[in-house]
Amino acid sequence: MTSINSYKDLIVWQKAMQLVKEIYKITKQLPKHELYILTSQMLRASISIPSNISEGFKRNHKNEYRQFLGMANASAGELETQILIAKHEYPKLDFNQAELLVIEVQKILHTIILKLSP
Repeated sequence: MTSINSYKDLIVWQKAMQLVKEIYKITKQLPKHELYILTSQMLRASISIPSNISEGFKRNHKNEYRQFLGMANASAGELETQILIAKHEYPKLDFNQAELLVIEVQKILHTIILKLSP
């Protein structure tokens, strides 16, 4: 078993970083009029996921860590909704990888949160 010395060792953080890259790739394909609407919302939500995972990991208490993982999970839910909206509005774009990653990240976060719960 591999020891976890950094948030960078966490599979969920690694997957969340892959998700950010995928969202950047997608949002670069969105029309310019979406820049301050869907593009900024999707980027903000996606970046929030690994950011909250890493910040929570650096906290000194399990309860704080769980709270930040909850915020990451909430951002993942927000992003999933935005992906669904974008998929509806721009059906020619490929959202498959983003959808798979956001669901996987949410499942992992949910499991970790449950394991950290009292």
